[in-house]
Amino acid sequence: MTSTLPEGAAPPAPGPASGEESPVLVRYGTLLDETAAYLAKLGLPESRARLAAEALCYGDLTGMDSHGVFNLDRLYRPLLESGRADPAAEPLVLRDLGPCVALDHRRALGLWAASEAMDLAADRAARCGIGLVSVRGATHFGCAGVHARRAAERGMIGLVASNCGGQRIARPPLGAAALLGTNPLSVAAPALPGRPFVLDMSTTVVPTGRIRTAARDGREAPEGWLTDDAGHPVRDAAAYDRGEAWLGWLGGTPATGAFKGFGLGLAVELLAAVLPGAATGPVPAALEGDGRPGGRDDDIGFLVLAIAPDTLRDGFDEDAREMFGTILDCPPQPGGEPVRYPGHPEAERAETRRTSGVPLPTALHAELTALGLRLPALEAAGATGAAGAGGAAGAVGEAAR
Repeated sequence: MTSTLPEGAAPPAPGPASGEESPVLVRYGTLLDETAAYLAKLGLPESRARLAAEALCYGDLTGMDSHGVFNLDRLYRPLLESGRADPAAEPLVLRDLGPCVALDHRRALGLWAASEAMDLAADRAARCGIGLVSVRGATHFGCAGVHARRAAERGMIGLVASNCGGQRIARPPLGAAALLGTNPLSVAAPALPGRPFVLDMSTTVVPTGRIRTAARDGREAPEGWLTDDAGHPVRDAAAYDRGEAWLGWLGGTPATGAFKGFGLGLAVELLAAVLPGAATGPVPAALEGDGRPGGRDDDIGFLVLAIAPDTLRDGFDEDAREMFGTILDCPPQPGGEPVRYPGHPEAERAETRRTSGVPLPTALHAELTALGLRLPALEAAGATGAAGAGGAAGAVGEAAR
């Protein structure tokens, strides 16, 4: 079955199992510099190669490793070399109404183009209080959170919603044909100093990589992740790639609220793709054949929104700090981990990895080295902190050199 990655991309490589080599620690600044240089060799202008590298390495810095440099050779290089992404593309303004702008990205690499779209939205919000940019003709842009947080860095609220172009992965609850992708959504906002709120999520219950990881480790899939053709729960995680099980929606099963996740996925499809006129998953052709996943994630659509709260009222920052501070003060369950909000643990992880190095699996390090990236290993002294547990994409500060 297909994933949310472009056609032809392999599923994420298995992580290190017991007895395998420890990850190779590399300096974040070096990883960023070398990634930017490689993207420039693929034809991106230098400034945009740097912006794209920042978006890509964000995944490795915050723990969203499946969206990081692992995808440099398996995803973005093929996109650029095949022409499905145009390294020299210049977004075209279709309509400019001041606070609202419609763009055709003309197959620009999403890693930099989505960040520039958010910057445009924030510029308009600084003038008008709100900035909305609606995009068609886009390509894969990595973590949605890295683009949404650009608004938070400017004291604004940022929102990013994207469909998967014409790619179809998940079925409607009680339906028998795949119609939608995982349709990610991210919201970011100022919170506590150095710890912005960054929600970055798919509208399906989990991404496909988590299912494959469970299958690799021999673990059962929790109820609600997968269902069979009759809608019954499937606990065998390996059944997904055998084509015997379907990815579920947020909310689990129809009985436990899957229509909420599906409805949210449809809302993203409407706002991200139907609004700008991008490709959509639910088209008549999706009802032909056996109903299994298909289509291509070309002509992706997305929406970015920036809101400048200070134009509406005074005191937003203070109230946001109080709200998120109260969340951190919430007592944990007995023996449990401290309560934190989305973006907080990712910011902590980023700080650790900027200091101790970014852990790369040995196979990935060798792959990147074979591409020509010069990534000398750091001493192992900071290995424990640098290899902290992975998580959803969240906040991150400036790169250390």
